[in-house]
Amino acid sequence: MSLKSLAIESWRIAWHALKSNKIRSVLTTLGIVIGVTTVVLMIIIIQGLNQSFKGEISILGSNTLYIQKWPWADCDWWDVRKWPNIGEKEYRALRKYATLATHVVPLIETYRPVAFEEKRLRRVDIEGTNQDYPEISTFSPAYGRFINEIDVARNRNVAVIGYGIREELFPYRNPIGQRIKIGPDKFRVVGVLEKQGAIFGHSMDEIIFIPHGTLLKKFGRRRGWTLMVSVKDPAMIEDLEIESRGILRKTRKLSPGDKDNFSLNKQSQILDFYNSITAGVYGGGVVIAFISLLVGGIGIMNIMLVSVTERTREIGIRKAIGAKRSHILWQFLTESAFICAVGGAIGIGIAYLLGRLIDKFLPTAMPIWVIFLALGFSATVGIFFGIWPASKAARMNPIEALRYE
Repeated sequence: MSLKSLAIESWRIAWHALKSNKIRSVLTTLGIVIGVTTVVLMIIIIQGLNQSFKGEISILGSNTLYIQKWPWADCDWWDVRKWPNIGEKEYRALRKYATLATHVVPLIETYRPVAFEEKRLRRVDIEGTNQDYPEISTFSPAYGRFINEIDVARNRNVAVIGYGIREELFPYRNPIGQRIKIGPDKFRVVGVLEKQGAIFGHSMDEIIFIPHGTLLKKFGRRRGWTLMVSVKDPAMIEDLEIESRGILRKTRKLSPGDKDNFSLNKQSQILDFYNSITAGVYGGGVVIAFISLLVGGIGIMNIMLVSVTERTREIGIRKAIGAKRSHILWQFLTESAFICAVGGAIGIGIAYLLGRLIDKFLPTAMPIWVIFLALGFSATVGIFFGIWPASKAARMNPIEALRYE
């Protein structure tokens, strides 16, 4: 018998065995179904969270260094609070001496009420920046324009509003050229940003950009800056960090033995922190998956041993008419793998449906490789736990098997 014929015959016998013992087959596959559902559901939730998180932090840019007073990672709060704020002195030094930087962009934040005619927003995120901000961020005008160099040089009262601000203040008219009140002062709207969505639960569409000099002039100079320094190639971010550290230490007149009194933050720090947290979740998931599939595999082994005992006479007849040990071994391994593969397919279907429900509360993603992984892994479990019953069947003496009642 050729290998192809043997495989087809083994699958046919396995299917017949499943159909002839429906209740037992359902109970046998139940352990695998639960195990695969658990594993696949865990994977699609983790994949969804990963994609969502990476999508959110992509706004930070892998080629951008954020120079701030406060670090993004763990810090000694009592020590850091004594550090001086980042300000115009550091901004000018970096613009003058940072040879690796393609752009140096200030970002100064305040919150103010915003109004247009009878409509009023109580607390809006106002960001002061310069004309280069769109070059190193995902923000760009949907229509109109962004702040330009003349606006920055002359500290003009111009504003670029977020998509959400436009919907709230100008639902039925073109906002370009209209004058809105930010605090007590009027600003002319020159642009509307494309829709951004949210990052870490904070809407990026409820935001207004104005020239940073205007913000300092209108709303006070005693506030900390964030300096966004970009480099052409993300692979050069470490070199940019070294250069920027040297410039800032010289600007702040720090001695070689003094610690930095500023923070250099970047996207990879958040990714590293996220990965360190999720590593424990992944480890716990692996343990849960292992236990689930172990229980399912033991159930498969138990049922296969019962099946071998029940079909002892059949095995004897097959051996008597010329079936080799390898044929019997292959038959029972195929049956075990088939049972697990069917259970795996059912588990994938259940996990997909549950994932659709969970997606209303948490992001999920089911890449195609998860399906093949789950089917292959469940079949492997069937083969592994089917080896002992299959070997027992293959080693049977045909004479004794034929005498079995």
